[in-house]
Amino acid sequence: METLVALLPMILIFVVFYFLLIRPQTKRQKEVQSMQNALERGDHVVTIGGLHGVVHQIEDTQVVLKCDQSLLRFNRSAIAEVVKKANASFAE
Repeated sequence: METLVALLPMILIFVVFYFLLIRPQTKRQKEVQSMQNALERGDHVVTIGGLHGVVHQIEDTQVVLKCDQSLLRFNRSAIAEVVKKANASFAE
């Protein structure tokens, strides 16, 4: 019984860390992964380096972005966010 009482604070700390740090991080990773898998041609995206471009071509693990007149090849994991979907209509 004494060992359980001695281990209880460590178990409690682990549970708190799980709910405050580990679980939200894994949830965010799953969201980013699903966003990267749902990329389509014509999507306006931003890379992790801050480069803005339009998806020109999608391959297995790579994406070709069109920026001004240049075509740049990035790993799919380098896409940080989709700013505007290709077929989305926004009221402006």
